Amino acid sequence: MKMRLAEIAKALQVQSIDEWEKIIVTSVSFDTRTLKPGALFIPLVGKQDGHNYIAKAVEKGAVASLWQEDHDRLPENSSAFPLLDVENSLQALQDLAGYYLHKINPKVVAVTGSNGKTTTKDMIAAILKTQFNVRKTQANFNNHIGVPMTILGMEPNTEALVVEMGMDHFGELDKLSRLVEPDVAVITMIGEAHIEFFGTRDKIADAKMEITHGLKEDGILVYNGDEPLLRQRVKAIEQPAYTFGSEAKNDVQALNIVGDESSTSFRVKNWPDYNFIIHILGTYNVGNALAALSVGDHFRIPVEKMVTALANFDLTQNRTQWVQGNQGEKILSDVYNSNPTAAKMVLQAFLRVKTRGQRYVVLGDMLELGRLSNQLHAELADVLDPEKIAAVFLCGNKVAALAANLTDKFSDTRVHLYPADHKEQLIHELKESITADDIVMLKGSHGIHLEKVLEALRK
Repeated sequence: MKMRLAEIAKALQVQSIDEWEKIIVTSVSFDTRTLKPGALFIPLVGKQDGHNYIAKAVEKGAVASLWQEDHDRLPENSSAFPLLDVENSLQALQDLAGYYLHKINPKVVAVTGSNGKTTTKDMIAAILKTQFNVRKTQANFNNHIGVPMTILGMEPNTEALVVEMGMDHFGELDKLSRLVEPDVAVITMIGEAHIEFFGTRDKIADAKMEITHGLKEDGILVYNGDEPLLRQRVKAIEQPAYTFGSEAKNDVQALNIVGDESSTSFRVKNWPDYNFIIHILGTYNVGNALAALSVGDHFRIPVEKMVTALANFDLTQNRTQWVQGNQGEKILSDVYNSNPTAAKMVLQAFLRVKTRGQRYVVLGDMLELGRLSNQLHAELADVLDPEKIAAVFLCGNKVAALAANLTDKFSDTRVHLYPADHKEQLIHELKESITADDIVMLKGSHGIHLEKVLEALRK
């Protein structure tokens, strides 16, 4: 971004002064660890109070800061540093993002879903980049803070914005959708993620449909037509809706799906003469590709460009990627997050991978499953095949329900259970087991931090 501080003040209805016309803001930041010179500092109030870090922000090169009115002013000797007084710094961040979005006025694609949001976002961005200047959500910036930051990270020449939207409570997607006012809203699927807060998949579907609340009048909804819960709810919106999936009734349908350890090929009924390839494990990712193709088709991207884009898209780190271990083993890393549907799909794909050695599975707790937690963890036993897996390593306390359900299938010596704070022991015993010919899979919720196991295996 590049805006005069005076313009930012006007956008936030803050009294400006003449000197602010000369101050150029080139970025926004709420974290002094990553703040760059020229930034507007956003002191958010949470577990830490950002107002306590204003001196560090100035030291790092911030040119101005928001300042929440209920906080004490800076010392007099700091009075020359520009402060924009606002009632609430988070709301001001969101308001500024809304202003900047309307100023740049890109086409907006918003993506949500229980699984596949990030991969779908990456695929859509790759397809749109063949024809537009694109900005997409970075890392996990998909909430009430991350979405405004994504918007404010746009360059002035941005033509298309691809925004990932997460949620774990009712009302979150409503607010985010009304902020970005998407031209296209995408729902990848309905699973059990965050079921602790919703209780049922029906209510999760209700919450996901909030992404349409800000959908432009001439916008469209793209959704997984294999999901009855979505088909029922889509009838209530006025905008056109387009479906993708494996069933023939969908507008965009995949055919002839073939996958191996590192890629999946498929055809699409809409373009029968073209073979699509995505270089990522798991035939379930075809659904994500179909969503991206639906969006690309809406924006009239030539199919030849979409074929090339999908074959070369950049996947966000730690989403189902193969890496090399320090003993020569191959590691399937999917440690960013986990829920029952995603875990089962990745496990099934992993067990189809051919290997000269053994397969080892490392699973961490799946969080936010509420009263269904024990049941949903235990049900993972259904896809853990003792004929194909040498040993299962479990990390956390919720996976104890899975360990108990594996006793009939695996001997005690093949199931290892560790508290979340005993990763060093897990790492040591896993390293003692694996050889260069083996393959290892890691998956768990981000709060379990299996990335530490991954780092140790790669050292």
